Amino acid sequence: QVQLVESGGGMVQAGGSLRLSCAPSPRTFSSGAMAWFRQAPAKAREFVAAISHLHGTNSNSYYADSVKGRFTISRDNAKTMLYLQMNSLKPEDTAVYYCAARVKAWGQFSEEYEYDYWGQGTQVTVSS
Repeated sequence: QVQLVESGGGMVQAGGSLRLSCAPSPRTFSSGAMAWFRQAPAKAREFVAAISHLHGTNSNSYYADSVKGRFTISRDNAKTMLYLQMNSLKPEDTAVYYCAARVKAWGQFSEEYEYDYWGQGTQVTVSS
């Protein structure tokens, strides 16, 4: 069974930065795509960013409009660790952030049902 463990969440002031990490277990797990979703209090979980794993070191990344230009999704060359660099954070970015992964590289990247595995989430709180 594949497990995903997020880390890097915390509390930061508006305008600050945080970097989230997601570590799959076992480390030999090879995903076709990975993503970040988030869920704010009393709101539905929403797509944040995704990265697909193409041949070699090639990949494509996708972002929600609300984070485009502020957040950057990336992975290590071994295609295991997933990261989310979050800059210029806003209070509305406050949420629990979830890492997700799937075996296939194709398909919709912003839909929850497309992902096979989920982490437990890490809290990000942005104060004004």
